[in-house]
Amino acid sequence: MAPFRVAERGAIALDMERVRLGVNVDHVATLRQARKARYPDPVAAASIAELAGADQITIHLREDRRHIQDRDLHLMRQTVTTRLNLEMAATEEMLKIALSVRPDEVTLVPERREELTTEGGLDVAENYNDLEETTGRLVEAGIAVSHFVDPEPQQVAAAAGVGAGIVELHTGKWCESPNSSSRARELERLRAAAKEGREAGLMVAAGHGLNYHNVHEIVSLEDIVELNIGHSIVARALFSGFEQAVRDMLALMVRR
Repeated sequence: MAPFRVAERGAIALDMERVRLGVNVDHVATLRQARKARYPDPVAAASIAELAGADQITIHLREDRRHIQDRDLHLMRQTVTTRLNLEMAATEEMLKIALSVRPDEVTLVPERREELTTEGGLDVAENYNDLEETTGRLVEAGIAVSHFVDPEPQQVAAAAGVGAGIVELHTGKWCESPNSSSRARELERLRAAAKEGREAGLMVAAGHGLNYHNVHEIVSLEDIVELNIGHSIVARALFSGFEQAVRDMLALMVRR
């Protein structure tokens, strides 16, 4: 399956050259919220990322509002010109917000207040009925739905079963592998899960822990067509500027 690019708002078209990049701007908001200031502005960062070539803007509106705020979401719905991907827990509060704001895509993720960042994938198989209802309500509203899951065949199959059109594979365990043998095993798990997703008719994305040193290995997995990357881009932007940080990542996402 070839990678995708956005041709216009809400539409996906073929692009044979590189994997799509969703830039997550959460940690621009993290820096702002550390001082409860008005800057730096994640809305401005999203615009710069798009100008640099990002295919999608990703934000996570968490229950505790630790970084992205409701106002950010509403402003980005008005200003993002590519695709807006809202990561959220499958709660009634978040569902109401999504149905009101109508982002282009919703990615359902697990969420715990005490975690620093999302620690693992959504257990779709265990929560099949609830997620089928949530996914159905979003799809009915014309919102594309992705499930963020660990690279396990049963979770990919469950995501397809409840009606998601997209599955995003959690790459954290691979990124944090302590040695080469563990890393190789995790890469094969990702490869197999991506193949499973493609064969189930899902668009396959991936993310978590990806950076400028490891992204090329995930880009090499042909069934993965989109990566959502945030922390490493924001960190690099401190030294090179946000536009250049996005361009540098895009340069690494071309399939050779």
